[in-house]
Amino acid sequence: MLEQRIQQQFIDGADLHYQWAQGMARPVAEAVQTLLACVTGGGKVLLCGNGASGALAQYMTALLVGGLERPRPELPALALGTDVATLTAIARRGDYADVFAAQVRALGNPGDTLLALSSNGNAVNLVRAAQAAHEREMSVIALTGAGGGDLGRLLRETDVHVCVPHERTSRIHEAHQLVLHCLCDGLDLQLLGDEEISA
Repeated sequence: MLEQRIQQQFIDGADLHYQWAQGMARPVAEAVQTLLACVTGGGKVLLCGNGASGALAQYMTALLVGGLERPRPELPALALGTDVATLTAIARRGDYADVFAAQVRALGNPGDTLLALSSNGNAVNLVRAAQAAHEREMSVIALTGAGGGDLGRLLRETDVHVCVPHERTSRIHEAHQLVLHCLCDGLDLQLLGDEEISA
């Protein structure tokens, strides 16, 4: 019973990725181009998310700085919310919903990009971070699911929305991790050219 359930999880995840491949390719490619313009133009990538999405933001930061599968120069990226002293100092001011926005205002510059991850797009602290990025003339890439929520609705024409067409949080996170790998692979392709990766 348990093993069958586990097998079904793998099958369901693979089926969904296959179904989403065509529809998500264009927004992911647009996100690659946004990141490429940022890092080649002297900008940096600020990343944020809550819970598991925050862990994925840290993971993407590691991939941008340290690389995915090919050696390349480090790319400037910073995961917001990983410094407990900064987090608590901002929260102490009385509004935890401003925890990412305060860091965007402090660190963000025109030409930078904010990459915000959210399974449903309704976290107030991520919405405020995107608003702060717009104030700083930054591009925003939102990785969401479940329709995109408030975060998806506030995006501008120059921003990129990669929305996983699903309601289940675990499936959204799985797809987000795959999207992050695609973003890094796309950046490597644009920066380094085509090269066969050994299995």
